[in-house]
Amino acid sequence: MNTATPLQIDLKEVESSQIHSIGYDAASKTLAIRFRNRSTGAPTTLYHYANVTPEDFVAFDEAESKGSHFGKHIKPYDVKFPFQKINESATA
Repeated sequence: MNTATPLQIDLKEVESSQIHSIGYDAASKTLAIRFRNRSTGAPTTLYHYANVTPEDFVAFDEAESKGSHFGKHIKPYDVKFPFQKINESATA
């Protein structure tokens, strides 16, 4: 298990019912996604996805539906984009 301190990636809030905010670190090719609580819309768990190219991030960032793009192009490919849970919920 990776016990290193996770990257600190700046997040920007996005318009999505499923995703609260996203960020990207080009040097490490790491995509950060903080999800929303389905009931309240509050920010919840933060995940980092590895091996995300700048082109992958731009396509995600510019997608009309972030949740749909994530579900079609990132989530099903956990071998290509291995992920790590960074924390359970957003800090106040």
